[in-house]
Formats: sequence, structure tokens, C-alpha cells
Amino acid sequence: MTTMPTRPYGKLGQRLSVIGFGGIVVSGAEQEHANHVVARAVERGVNYFDVAPTYSDAEQKLGPALEPFRKNVFLACKTTQRQAAGARAEFDASLERLRTDYFDLYQLHAITDVAKDVDAAFAAGGAMEFLTQAKRDGRVRHLGFSAHSVEAAMAALDRFPFDSVLVPVNFATFHAGFGPQIIAAACDRGASVLALKSMARQKWSSPDHPLKKRYAKCWYEPLTDSAEVLLALRFTLEQGVTSLLPPGEELLFELAIGLVPQLAAAPASDPAPLDDAQRERLRALAASLDPIFRAA
Repeated sequence: MTTMPTRPYGKLGQRLSVIGFGGIVVSGAEQEHANHVVARAVERGVNYFDVAPTYSDAEQKLGPALEPFRKNVFLACKTTQRQAAGARAEFDASLERLRTDYFDLYQLHAITDVAKDVDAAFAAGGAMEFLTQAKRDGRVRHLGFSAHSVEAAMAALDRFPFDSVLVPVNFATFHAGFGPQIIAAACDRGASVLALKSMARQKWSSPDHPLKKRYAKCWYEPLTDSAEVLLALRFTLEQGVTSLLPPGEELLFELAIGLVPQLAAAPASDPAPLDDAQRERLRALAASLDPIFRAA
């Protein structure tokens, strides 16, 4: 059994597996299968699980599957609510569905617009009033946000000492200027970086792309070639992120996990960086693609 590399998260000594588990992987699955997939992930060293109430029935499936392992994993959840009352209701419902009484990390989900998302969450009666109280009460250990917008991410980091940010960290979007500035800002403020979209290739090139049915949970074309995936994962991990979440497709999660032995030079060691030839190969690939995000 390959030992999963881990990296430090936050300031409390927590270490997370460099590959995390997006709860959407088990959305729509039979409970018995969800139980098997989660147990297998834990067996292989995955200890970071992320989910949200907007991921169909992912919480309902992940809760029972994760229950036997809850004390030994880092569970992250999110809210799209920007008002305190709505965030409280969504938080309590997620706790119940996930069969836990606390979250290791709770995040403002998908902040995109500064006024509608960031300003609203920090206004009087906004979601951050509830979230900060939940942290003081011990129902949340860390606070963070997920973002697909540079402007919103920067604004949020300026407003509050978040413990982490969950953002796209992808070779093609970096080539298009999206991502480095968020990581730099998070690093300056002492926030850990959790990565999304590391295995994104580009926007779907056509509505009838042959892979769309197979990877129906992906709103973008994913990388599927194992050699390219390995380079993409290494690229993301060498940006200083703590952990990355593969796409919410079981096949793609399995692809990423299967490459763990090749990520590190030795069992449990930190993933090896790209060499010059690999970096040039990724640069050339990125230049040929239509990335899912670009700098404004």
C-alpha cells in the first residue's frame, strides 16, 4: 500500500493528504457503493473530504459513509448563503446530513462578485456574523472560502484572516494569468491554499464532445491521459498548495489516486517538482488550450 504524502494545513499542526476527496464523487451513488468508495479512499491515506449542500445528494451519501472514520478525517463544508439566518440553517442541515457535530473547515462557497458575495457576507446580519460565532462556539475549527474570481478572492482576503482559500490552481489557467496572484495574497496573509481544477484541460470544445456523457459531473473537459494528469498534479502541488481535489467523477478520482506512487520520489515524501522538460511540455500544452479561467 502506497503511503499518501501529507502537507501542513493552518496553524494547529493538522496535516492533510495531498489528494483530497470531493464529496460530489458519491452523489447519485447507491449507499453501499458510496461506503465502499469512501472506505477505500481512507485506506489509501485520504484524510481530507470536501462537500457542499449544492452537490445534489452528496451530503446524504457522504455522511453515513464517513461516519466510521469521522474522528480521523478533516471534513470541510460550505454555504452559498450570504445572510446569517440562511447560513445558520444551511450549516445545521449539513451537520445533520453529515452525521457530525462540528466541521474542521467551513467556507463561503463560490464567491464571485465582490458586492453580491463578499460585501453581503460581511455586512451587518451577513453570513460571517454566524460563521465567526460558530467558530467561537467550537462548531467550526477553521474558516475559509472558495472562489473562481480573482477580484472576489482578493477582497475576501483583505476583509478577514481566513485559515484557507479553495481556488483553481491549474497549469492552463496560470498560463492565462489566473491563479498566481491569489496564491501570493494567501501566502502573504498566512492562509493555506487548497486547490480545485488541477485536472481541468479546457472548456468543452463542443456540446456533443464524446467525453461529456462519460464525465457528466464536469462542466469542463478534464485531463484523462495519465501522463498529462501526472504533470498537471505536480504543477499544482509545486505551487505550495496543501491539498488538491480531483474532479467529482469517480473515474478521475481513481486516476489521480493511482498516480500517487509516481508523484513522490519515495513513499510518503513530498511530491517531486517538475523538471525543465516537463515544465516546457506543460507550457506548450497550455498554449494550445482554451483554459476555463483567464485573468480579467
